[in-house]
Amino acid sequence: MLHGLHKWIGLSIGLLFALLGITGSLLSFYPEIQLALHPEIAASSPGTTLNLGGIVDALRQAEPGRHGAWRIELPRQDNAPVTARYYKPEETAHRTFAPLILTIEPATLSISSRHFWGDDFFTWIYDLHYTLLLDEDGKTVLGIGSVFIVVLLLSGLYLWWPHPGRWHGALAIKSGAVWKRRIYDLHVKPGVYSLLLTLTLSLTGLLLVVPGWFIPAIESFSPLTPYFLASPASVPGNAKISADEAARIALGRFPGADIRWIETPSNEKAVWRVRMRQDGEPSRRFPQTNVWIDAHSGQILAIRDPRQNSAGDTLMDWLHPLHNGEAFGLAGRIIVLLCGMLPLLALVTGFTRWRHKRGIRPNNTSEHPRK
Repeated sequence: MLHGLHKWIGLSIGLLFALLGITGSLLSFYPEIQLALHPEIAASSPGTTLNLGGIVDALRQAEPGRHGAWRIELPRQDNAPVTARYYKPEETAHRTFAPLILTIEPATLSISSRHFWGDDFFTWIYDLHYTLLLDEDGKTVLGIGSVFIVVLLLSGLYLWWPHPGRWHGALAIKSGAVWKRRIYDLHVKPGVYSLLLTLTLSLTGLLLVVPGWFIPAIESFSPLTPYFLASPASVPGNAKISADEAARIALGRFPGADIRWIETPSNEKAVWRVRMRQDGEPSRRFPQTNVWIDAHSGQILAIRDPRQNSAGDTLMDWLHPLHNGEAFGLAGRIIVLLCGMLPLLALVTGFTRWRHKRGIRPNNTSEHPRK
């Protein structure tokens, strides 16, 4: 029965599993690949000291009709541009998530590219990986599919599990074997060797795509800290605190932290949000140290310090950096890239074995019933 379950889940969900693996591999290095494919957006003078106020002014001059907040991502490597996202453009209001994205040359503060999310290759790949291009409905489909993928992995582990005294043969790849045995080894052994990694990627992906399915259970064991939501400004007028001043105030609260993102005030919310990374945080691109600053007075309104996390907060903070491998630096990202190719290998070899077994009469087969 379990053999049949594994077979039919693999034949029905295997293509989805392979798609998620390949797109995940691409996304593990997408900032670097994007820069290599589009050298025109690279920084002309690597190592330029960032002029945060100038960056904000450049955005407002380039898009004067946009009065909402910009989220500005600072470059993580010398030749990378500054990237800014405007999250609620009117042009894509019919889509759940499709911000306007601008890149800025750090030295000249010129706009080097402009597009909406989903209009370029990698943001399209991200939507394919995260929603199957089906928006919120796609997340539900992926959540259900991910549950079946976990069942597929665990049932495969059970079917492989060797009898006592046969561990060496079960783990070894037989040299000089006939092609059917080689196909079996290619189907089973890479999955066994990487099971812990693949299961981690599948489970973190499941929690990321449909967190609402699991948050009530997590909170029953450990409460989650809500993000600070600033009230609309009661005093009209332009912000008096500049981006550079906001950065200085935030760094005064967390000396030695590395600023990764800055969110500008808007007409509805006169608040700067500075997002930083402290030593030990698992995510380098999306760290969780946050400072919210009143744009009129410079007063710190709220902070989020991961060092004071609950267990539930820590679990949620680790999901994304575990899923894309960045929690373990370059080595982790390479491992994620390689693991993403394994579902395709399992799909091809599994389909080959299925086709072969369909052509074998019952009285001619000598394969182990659990294989």
